[in-house]
Amino acid sequence: MLRWVLLGLLILLGWLQYRLWFGIGNAGEVTALAAQVEAQRRENAGLEERNAALAAEVRDLKEGVAAVEERARSELGMIKPGEVFYRVVEDQPQRTLPRPVQPPEED
Repeated sequence: MLRWVLLGLLILLGWLQYRLWFGIGNAGEVTALAAQVEAQRRENAGLEERNAALAAEVRDLKEGVAAVEERARSELGMIKPGEVFYRVVEDQPQRTLPRPVQPPEED
């Protein structure tokens, strides 16, 4: 009788181990899902930072004049009355032209 109980427990243990390692929701799947959850958390944190920055920019555009003025200057090239606009252009390196090809001399 004890042999049958031990054999039954051994079979039960084998079946449970099989399900743990190879069945639905096995240990490998759990590890992969945990990695996916962590990657999603990192992505969400980055998106929350971006949303906070955008919300701050929207709030600044609604309430302040400085942000609107900065955008008008940088994106539209606008200046205030009485200001003088100077554009600084960096020198381009001199290009050397290729020498002209001489036609072959005919004798």
